Amino acid sequence: MNPMDGIRFAFGTLTALPVRVTRWDREAARSGMLWAPLAGLVLGLCAAAVGGLLLLLDSGPLPAAVATAAVPAALTRGLHLDGLADVADGLGSAKPAEDALRIMKQSDIGPFGVLTLVFVLLGQVAVLAELYAQSWVRGAVAMVVAAVTARLALTLSCRPGVPPARPDGLGAAVAGAVPLRAAVGVSVLVVAGAALLGPGAALHHAVAVAGGLLASQLLLAHCVRRFGGVTGDVFGAIAETATTMALIVSVLGAA
Repeated sequence: MNPMDGIRFAFGTLTALPVRVTRWDREAARSGMLWAPLAGLVLGLCAAAVGGLLLLLDSGPLPAAVATAAVPAALTRGLHLDGLADVADGLGSAKPAEDALRIMKQSDIGPFGVLTLVFVLLGQVAVLAELYAQSWVRGAVAMVVAAVTARLALTLSCRPGVPPARPDGLGAAVAGAVPLRAAVGVSVLVVAGAALLGPGAALHHAVAVAGGLLASQLLLAHCVRRFGGVTGDVFGAIAETATTMALIVSVLGAA
């Protein structure tokens, strides 16, 4: 298929950028989720640019960190954060799968969702502020690596053997669509690319990617056990989990 159809699928479903999805079928879903890390790269670069602009205007590292964390949320219309909150409410309810899925589909956010959002966003801002206090480059690279890792986690989560929890929605459209060999191939390319960022930091960036993927795949496995499969909300939670863990690994030993 035309690669642009896959790229449009990735940007049209994973961001709020004005990109029109031209095909909505299994082949487009497979191609789109393979291109998902590219969408993450664009989001990460935009976030890093905003943080750099504020630092250039002498805002200080904390306001720059808040703005950097806010950009991906704005450019996805909070889609992934909303998914994270819904999954937290579903898991926190400790109810059977059908009831938990119903809770996740409700428009309101419960206490588990609120607490999870607060701590995740606080963690992201704290890490970025610490890195920006050292240099813009450290914070910018960490944000780009984290954003790409988040979308790579979605690519891996669309491998065969991961079923949809519902018969409709984004989860059903992309679940099991990406061949395992292709997902691993994209992962190797992303890890190799991360390893090339920054002199003397190759291992650090590669480990950040690995840490984000590990945390997200553990969450995926738990959600599949609890809900019987994946939903769009689960994908959102996976992305935010990978982002946060990749950032945390980035700041460890970075002083």
